[in-house]
Amino acid sequence: MRETISLNRKWAFTMDASRVPEAMPSPAYFVNLPHTFNAIDGQDGGNDYHRGLCYYVKQLPREEIPQAERLYLEFKGANASADVYVNGRHVCHHDGGYSTFRAEVTQAIGREGDALIVVGVDNGASDTVYPQMADFTFYGGLYRDVSLIGVPRSHFDLCCYGGPGIAVTPVMHGEDARVKTEVWLTDAREGQQLRFTLRDAQGKIVAQKTCPARETVFETEIAHAHLWHGRKDPYLYTAEADLLAEGKALDSVRARFGCRSFEIDPQRGFFLNGEAYPLRGVSRHQDRWGIGNALLPEHHREDMDLICELGANTIRLAHYQHDQLFYDLCDERGMVVWAEIPYISKHMPGGEANTLSQMKELIIQNYNHPSIVVWGLSNEITMNTGASERNSMLANHKKLNDLCHSMDRTRKTVMAYVSMCDKNDPIVQIPDVVSYNHYFGWYGGDTSMNGPWLDDFHKTFPKIPLGVSEYGCEALNWHTSDPTAGDYTEEYQAYYHEELIKQLFTRPYLWATHVWNMFDFGADARAEGGENGQNHKGLVTFDRTYKKDAFYAYKAWLSEDPFVHLCGKRYVERVEPVTKVTVYSNQPEVELFADGKSLGRQRSDLHFFYFDVPNEGETHLLAVAGDCRDESVIRRVEVFNEAYRLRERGAVLNWFDVTQRDGHLSLTDKMSDIMRSPEGARLIRETLTPRGDEKAAGFEINEDTMKMMGGFTMLRLTGMLGMAGIKLSKEELLALNEKLNQIEKV
Repeated sequence: MRETISLNRKWAFTMDASRVPEAMPSPAYFVNLPHTFNAIDGQDGGNDYHRGLCYYVKQLPREEIPQAERLYLEFKGANASADVYVNGRHVCHHDGGYSTFRAEVTQAIGREGDALIVVGVDNGASDTVYPQMADFTFYGGLYRDVSLIGVPRSHFDLCCYGGPGIAVTPVMHGEDARVKTEVWLTDAREGQQLRFTLRDAQGKIVAQKTCPARETVFETEIAHAHLWHGRKDPYLYTAEADLLAEGKALDSVRARFGCRSFEIDPQRGFFLNGEAYPLRGVSRHQDRWGIGNALLPEHHREDMDLICELGANTIRLAHYQHDQLFYDLCDERGMVVWAEIPYISKHMPGGEANTLSQMKELIIQNYNHPSIVVWGLSNEITMNTGASERNSMLANHKKLNDLCHSMDRTRKTVMAYVSMCDKNDPIVQIPDVVSYNHYFGWYGGDTSMNGPWLDDFHKTFPKIPLGVSEYGCEALNWHTSDPTAGDYTEEYQAYYHEELIKQLFTRPYLWATHVWNMFDFGADARAEGGENGQNHKGLVTFDRTYKKDAFYAYKAWLSEDPFVHLCGKRYVERVEPVTKVTVYSNQPEVELFADGKSLGRQRSDLHFFYFDVPNEGETHLLAVAGDCRDESVIRRVEVFNEAYRLRERGAVLNWFDVTQRDGHLSLTDKMSDIMRSPEGARLIRETLTPRGDEKAAGFEINEDTMKMMGGFTMLRLTGMLGMAGIKLSKEELLALNEKLNQIEKV
């Protein structure tokens, strides 16, 4: 029988990449897996985290090696390229940092002596392996489990794109499910048999068949199948396959599956099992503060618990393949999933083969998960793709789209487009469904622009299912009573999401909406918000210890668990004599008390309640909604507490360093105001397109681009250019400001 042993303990780690280690390093620095070598430097800002080749070395004693006819090493995640050596022999190369891969090592390990396993892991720059340009840290390392698998000579396949060797395809016909189970065998022998078994969630056999091993497909019907119905009822069956010789099992595989149907209608949205089932949820990055991407099972479970508490019923697992455990949790908890490959930000002609291989791995490894309904082809791929790569990019997307349909006829394809991608661009016509990443109200524009843009697209292309794949804004522990875009306050983030919820959740034609992001995440190139190295758009902090107020805005709309939440708990000291206090609840009525005195009751179908509260001395607040209670404190002060105001850490230039002339432009002016002057527009173009191309910091310069960027001050925009590879020194910024000071405002 198959034997799997964990190899997670005690690997010697070295960043000395001068040669492939031929023995255990001495002295050795030992680590346990999962491990990343960017857990600290990938989250502290500066875009200077280590990217390159590192080695992991393990001495495996002979007594720990399974006594099996065939041996395979299994890696569930090695970012981004890996070379595997056993006893000095090169046994495997793999490109793609987010999927499982295996290598047969039977001959390399041999039958005598210990085994020396060496793995070179390289997350360095490449023009052939994705991702290379994106707003997140590419953590390097052996950051998921490593195992040694021993099997008989005849066994279920372990070599095909890291797959499980079994694929289950349930298709609904009325109340019945027709289930096809297919397996793949290695070195099957005459006289061997396959035993297929389907079990319900209680373990009861619902179908079984024993046949010659050459008959690798079993088709049967489950009458009156119990449906997998999302959060309401995530019911799972199990398919088992045993390879038999003389009645004894040589090898076994199993896969859980769900019986369900779905439809994505361009007018009515998403349907699950024939019922309207609007998809409202979040996107998820896998990393954590101080841990990077080297997560343990308890981290994945905590993430799922938080997403379920929010009330979400869908997750976009961005921008790469996630851990199998998390897909399992999605199946168990009833999450509808968008799964995608890291084909992102820029088309690299040399990386086309890698997009195809990563897509094959994604589909083969995740085919059995009922939670997955769409395969994501790419994300914001037009952002940094030049004119010379356009045809190549389009052709590659058509290949990916065709590949998905040929490998999986039960699911749809999808792409995530950036706002500035022209609605009429041919790439919009390629996938089955589309979604857009919109940041009106944060990256320029204002919140009111989101709904009308979507309505315009829907009117122009009424037959294309439309969703919103990203929207959000950043918030840290900064606070104000007068929130505005770009202040990074918790109050503005809450206001932003209130407005977006009202616009998105009331448009039934949207097939899915995904908040960007559920959690803050590492983006070492970022220098924003006063805490560099992170993207702070999460509804929950990077360490998962604090749920921002916006978290509860979604809980109020999506969760059925009764609750009430007083916003602004971290904003205690306030200067105004009457202050606004916001309460979120999924109950129909909220009453607010200040020092025991009722300030009135409010009813709202929007779940957002706003109270004007007298602010004198220290006031104890109590919000009551049915049986739910929440409390907070506010305190009147004469001078605004500067600890609440954004302080940039290591900013190249602060606003108070900027010279301003009356009636003239400066870096503190909005882009839209600067662009009104021909001279100002020329300066902006020269700054954002230093190579003289037709894009501004990676974006095509068109009407939608300028609408987005128009709300930025030039200073804020220059602080974000590092993500586009444009770095301006303090001297360069002051020189630019001096030029702007010479231009009169229009």
